[in-house]
Amino acid sequence: MRRLRTPADVQDASADPMVRWAAQALSAGGAAWEHRGAVAVHAPYLTRRRRLVMSGPAEGVASLLAAHGRGVELRPLMERPLACEVAELMPTPWVEDKPFGWMDRSGSLALPADVSWLSSVDEVPPLLRAANPDSWAWPGEHGVRRWAGIRADDTLVATAAEAWSSADVGFMMGVAVHPSHTGQGLGERVCQFVTSSLLTLYGTCALFVDNYNAPAIALYRKLGFAYRDVTTLLPAV
Repeated sequence: MRRLRTPADVQDASADPMVRWAAQALSAGGAAWEHRGAVAVHAPYLTRRRRLVMSGPAEGVASLLAAHGRGVELRPLMERPLACEVAELMPTPWVEDKPFGWMDRSGSLALPADVSWLSSVDEVPPLLRAANPDSWAWPGEHGVRRWAGIRADDTLVATAAEAWSSADVGFMMGVAVHPSHTGQGLGERVCQFVTSSLLTLYGTCALFVDNYNAPAIALYRKLGFAYRDVTTLLPAV
């Protein structure tokens, strides 16, 4: 089992954007390991969770999980099919937590002209409370960097954030469109703007999405994102 000391070490060991995204934790108290082609990154605080982001062959992932996967509120995160294989290899029972989706894309994307980064975020919390009260990203939260928006009659009606980006994976969260302005393509335009901006800066853009949110998944697919089912494994009680 080999310790990976830097984000560059993680990038050399894994091509998985989810693992590369988690590598930002190595500068904030995290740790990473490689074993038999599998990689695990311990992220003490990443999108509100203490995560162990894992990828690679099931046997290597199972060994890494056995060595580093237990702890208070630790969430081992991996693709769902991999999680099923790994659970069967573990000497003690593990169970699947609530699955969700990871989406990413690379390349480039045209930048819409009617969207911009906000100079003030004062209007973002009221919009989130009206349109997306369960948003994982809020202004002022650790790791949430900036907000984009669209205005109508000088009022903010659509927004999305850059949050928890790593050195080579930009991350989009906090998408919201005011209920009185849905059906106008505003969500697509604000997401296209943030995605285009992050692709230019980082080369890859990624996001989490609820796996049951078919309209959101369809929108992100339209913008070129690919979808993967991901989940967390927890020790059986």
